[in-house]
Amino acid sequence: MPAPDVPAHDVARLIAGLASRGLTLAVAESLTGGLLVAELIRPAGASAVVLGGVVAYDTELKHTLLGVDSALLAEHGPVHPDVARQLARNVRDRLAVAGRPADIGIATTGVAGPDPQGGQQPGTVFLGLSMGEETRSRRLELTGSRDEIRIRTVEEAIRWIGEALERGLVSTGE
Repeated sequence: MPAPDVPAHDVARLIAGLASRGLTLAVAESLTGGLLVAELIRPAGASAVVLGGVVAYDTELKHTLLGVDSALLAEHGPVHPDVARQLARNVRDRLAVAGRPADIGIATTGVAGPDPQGGQQPGTVFLGLSMGEETRSRRLELTGSRDEIRIRTVEEAIRWIGEALERGLVSTGE
């Protein structure tokens, strides 16, 4: 699979910006299966920022590892804006280091395809982003192959973190 199309200098700039602010990041991934955290740790200096990532591909793991409400998962399935928000918020605590939660949580959940899942069409993706007291979700409607959808999800997640840092807040598309 080709690498995400986020220029290396953009990821390096994001990591440097987080480091200069003393911020840490935790990642919860489903459909991206580790691609997002792999992209985030590519630049030198990432170890000062990226605490780690959890790949919770199976729906039950979203509950047992990352504390997503089981009733929410039962009612709506894993591809839902509230699931993305809970993943992003909860991964901050689950990946706490020395009792200190991550400053930022980012999450991906969606359907890469090729077939629909839980009534959702391929390309339906939700990102979750949690910073400070704010936790938001962003819906993406992506097209392309399974790999292209996963790569675009990583690109959009990285862009959203950068936008949030530039604005000093979490913006939403949901």
